[in-house]
Amino acid sequence: MPSVSVELVAVATITLLAVMSPGPDFAFVVRQCLMRGPRAGYLGAVGIGLGIALHVSYTLLGFGLLMAQHAWLIEVIRYLGAAYLIWLGLGAFLPSRGQGDPVETVEDSQRRSGDAWLLWQGVLCNALNPKAMLFIVALFSQVVSSSTALSVQVGYGLFIALAHVAWFALLTRLVATRGMQRRLQSFGRVLDKVVGACLVGLGIRMATSG
Repeated sequence: MPSVSVELVAVATITLLAVMSPGPDFAFVVRQCLMRGPRAGYLGAVGIGLGIALHVSYTLLGFGLLMAQHAWLIEVIRYLGAAYLIWLGLGAFLPSRGQGDPVETVEDSQRRSGDAWLLWQGVLCNALNPKAMLFIVALFSQVVSSSTALSVQVGYGLFIALAHVAWFALLTRLVATRGMQRRLQSFGRVLDKVVGACLVGLGIRMATSG
């Protein structure tokens, strides 16, 4: 049986590798920053962390493995997640109320959205990702020993969730730097459409993958 220290190193390493790999959460946070500014990116990062916490919670309660064993439930989550990503991505191609680039309409966009909705979008982006669900289930069933104390497992879960928040908050900070904002003034709308197309592509890939 691995010691807690060995488990912690394994959980930390696997988590950091997973969180830094590009995927729907990455594209979502970048687009939030482009559309609504850094505040939306930070709220999205917290929402993603809450989505991870949700996966961890039902896994620790014993429902995660049960869900993973029912293919129809994974299929439902997969199609819902795909539809949500496509919906997010298509927003980049809809007419904007403002005439400037996304950076210039940050305040108007934030007023239209609200903090609660920005946070909830992050939760949905992660919670409806079946790969995130299976990642957490696999981590706690294959890496973490069943004899590990529940308090330690909860600590692992908090670390995983906070690692996601920290990484995507750092991504938001990088996108929000003054130099990056100056660059966005010239091609922000084009980049927004590129990221939107990536979200649509990720949604289509999620819907068509087994």
